[in-house]
Amino acid sequence: MQTPSSRAAGARVEFYRKTGKIHPRTVAGRYNGLRWAMVWITQIIFYGACWFDWDGRQALLFHITERKFYLFGLVLWPQDALLLALLLVLAATGLFLVTAVAGRVFCGFACPQTVYTAIFRWVENKVEGDHLARMKLDQAPPSLAKFARKGAKHGIWLAIALWTGITFVGYFTPIRELLFNLGRGELGPWEGFWVFFYAIFAYLQAGFAREMVCMHMCPYSRFQGVMFDGDTMTVSYDARRGEPRKGRAGATVQATAKVATPGAASAAARGDCVDCSLCVQVCPTGIDIRDGLQYQCINCGLCIDACDDVMTRVGAPVGLIRFASERELAAPKAALPRSPMLASLRRPRSLVYMGVLAVFTVLGAWMLANRVPLQVDVLRDRNALMREKPDGSVENTYMLKVVNMLEKPRTFQIRVSGPAQARVVGIDVIHVAAGSVLPLPVTVAALPESGKTGVQPLQFDIEALDGEPAHAAHVSERSSFVLP
Repeated sequence: MQTPSSRAAGARVEFYRKTGKIHPRTVAGRYNGLRWAMVWITQIIFYGACWFDWDGRQALLFHITERKFYLFGLVLWPQDALLLALLLVLAATGLFLVTAVAGRVFCGFACPQTVYTAIFRWVENKVEGDHLARMKLDQAPPSLAKFARKGAKHGIWLAIALWTGITFVGYFTPIRELLFNLGRGELGPWEGFWVFFYAIFAYLQAGFAREMVCMHMCPYSRFQGVMFDGDTMTVSYDARRGEPRKGRAGATVQATAKVATPGAASAAARGDCVDCSLCVQVCPTGIDIRDGLQYQCINCGLCIDACDDVMTRVGAPVGLIRFASERELAAPKAALPRSPMLASLRRPRSLVYMGVLAVFTVLGAWMLANRVPLQVDVLRDRNALMREKPDGSVENTYMLKVVNMLEKPRTFQIRVSGPAQARVVGIDVIHVAAGSVLPLPVTVAALPESGKTGVQPLQFDIEALDGEPAHAAHVSERSSFVLP
């Protein structure tokens, strides 16, 4: 911390440490393999799911124009917004649970920023060479060869970004229709904006911003600390085992980690860390994990792969850098649980998150199972409160909006219950087209009753007549009937 005297002496307080462009070294290992497995899984789903058909339409589609969400055989309407809210709650709670147990592991393996940065870096590595070749190329003076390599890289990046933008919009408007309109240059205003906006966004974020997003733009990196505790498993350096470091020539390097090294027998004692700095070279955010937990760390595990490879080559046990909790690193070896991950799952915070997940999962399943694919709104005609007929009956007029949420035509019967002999005047059986809204004027007649005047309760009952138990629908809506 800067003191007033040091500031007066000309010391400068730095709020941002400029790291320059980071060229991480490529590393092989189990965590790098898991990261690429996630890249393949997520991108096969993202790029491929919009091409599946279901009953003659796109299987996954948030159709903006029709205001429907097609999810294979399920069609959700705006009236089903509560189901979407439950899905968002489940996603957020699941992310909180993962963070409480394993830190920012989502950021390191499944975050779109991480996934697309990995893809763009792979292209960069294939076109420009490894990390040393890329640094050399960046420092080289302008030349035709440099322009050709850079141009090829950016051309591939733009192609990937454009196809990503097309695919993204293809989940909100049918992908085949989108490509047909794009080929003819007839994209709609919102479609054209989002295709190119998302493409440029992906190009800039994955090609240029990269780790800056994780360190300075993503709010998740800032508030993650409140979800960590002593049992959270994060990528950690075992300072008790690694310090003091021994250099490549065998000389002892003084410990620089924040955690002390207890039990050092003498000044000649050496830890397992050979101070090769490979953990720093492979880090996509350019940090030194040996300095302790830092908000820039995305728990990608690449430093673990690099360190394990070095430990194997020097004949030392692997795990100098590993997923470990603060409690595990501080506890005696004999007191460690057999499975730290299971121990982390059993603590109260994790159990609360899992309980919330279970409750909202059951609630969502129950709502989906009991969802009635019929919506009815009843509006009174306020221009004419009532009409008295020559036979002594009284008529009120209503506007019914019947929403058939199934992708098949259906037949419904309208019944009313209220004042004496309340009935629907005219046709009481209606046909509603598949997945459509039918506005229907309805007249209800009733006889006056002794002692009843003014506004009286009235109930509309709309029941399906198609006889399919799986799609049975019965909706009751309350309204009012005006008597003289």
